[in-house]
Amino acid sequence: MTKLKPLQLLLAAVLGASATAQAADLLETFHAAQSNDPVFAAARAAQQAGQEKLSQGRATLLPTVTLNANSTFNDQTMQYRGAAPFPGGNYRYNSSGYGVTVVQPLFRQQNWLAYTESELQVVQAEAQFKIAEQDLILRVAQAYFDVLIAQDSLQLVVAQKNAISEQLEQAKRNFEVGSATITDTLEAQARHDLTGAQEIAVQNNLEIKRRALQQLINAMPLDLQPLGKEFKLDAPQPADMEKWVDDAQMKSLQLVIAQAGAELADKEVARNRGGHYPTLDLVANYSKNAATGSSFGVGSDSTNKSVGVQLNMPLFQGGAANSRWREAEANRERARQELENTRRGVATQTRQAYLGVVSGIAQVQALQQALASSESVLEASKLGQEVGVRTNLDVLNAQQQLYSTRRDLYQAQYNYLVSQLRLKAATGSLGEEDLGSVNQALH
Repeated sequence: MTKLKPLQLLLAAVLGASATAQAADLLETFHAAQSNDPVFAAARAAQQAGQEKLSQGRATLLPTVTLNANSTFNDQTMQYRGAAPFPGGNYRYNSSGYGVTVVQPLFRQQNWLAYTESELQVVQAEAQFKIAEQDLILRVAQAYFDVLIAQDSLQLVVAQKNAISEQLEQAKRNFEVGSATITDTLEAQARHDLTGAQEIAVQNNLEIKRRALQQLINAMPLDLQPLGKEFKLDAPQPADMEKWVDDAQMKSLQLVIAQAGAELADKEVARNRGGHYPTLDLVANYSKNAATGSSFGVGSDSTNKSVGVQLNMPLFQGGAANSRWREAEANRERARQELENTRRGVATQTRQAYLGVVSGIAQVQALQQALASSESVLEASKLGQEVGVRTNLDVLNAQQQLYSTRRDLYQAQYNYLVSQLRLKAATGSLGEEDLGSVNQALH
């Protein structure tokens, strides 16, 4: 991009950056956001929480060990009826004991299905985190380029204001010598005042965009690397939209989550159907008890050990098992429809992203040609004004067209770069290396 040196100095003063400060590029800004963005930090915590689902599911297949202990003071009064051989009376004594119970599930279909569901939940958690990584790349790139276009807009408004000031002074001189009417002066003054108002709005917009980037990196951006002169337009490879769609259907992270959700719904149906199935457990007990007395007047110590198999067969639960089964079947149909909707949505998003890149290239090329034409129109208008075939208003309009075209060109270039990233994100392949490729355009 062609920048005017005086405007660069003015912009540096506006941003508060020193002339020797090293401008941050897109990758540096992304790395700062990785460490400071609270949305991404929350996604990382959600991933860590999701990984625990596997341990929780595995725990249902492993043995459980329970320790119990007790200590009791007993106060008993016994009075036997009839001709009992034991005398009655009051007995006070302490009893205590402890025990350990081990239960190892042998057959619990619901537990096994819960474990396989936890594997799918981990898949979903990992895919969600990868989506958060890609979303961070897109948000950083968008915020970064929003600041750049706001800076460019400020430069262009200041340059336009300076050019109009020159036209205003020239119109005043021409009016004083009688070679122009007061209308030329009034037109230039009105355009100058309008540009001043635009400058205030653009400065405000620049501050807003910088604050938006600050929210991501937790620091006020002072100076950012602008788009370099070696900016290139690269068409998507392969240059076939449907191949990108096919790739997205296989790799899209949104589809990974939806597919795992559909499989989870299938397993939920099977798990709730298993509510009628019996359970079989291996149960082992060890306990030791001691008492300083009893109703017979003597103390005792006892140790008990047991190992056995325990079968439980649910017979009737008030209809809850059947209700949960029907609920799971309805949720399975919902998950299948959501999967189909996600598949169609991914295809649409991929086509939109592909067309965004292709049309972005065409738009940049068209605006580059329009910029060259606008520059020629401005030069011709100035020359025509000198020889009397163009008016001051013609020159002002030509200046307005030139600066508007230049701003549109800058915006189209930034949109093209973001569209490249969105296309990769649609196929689930967006990574830091893709951001590095865009970053090369900033040098």
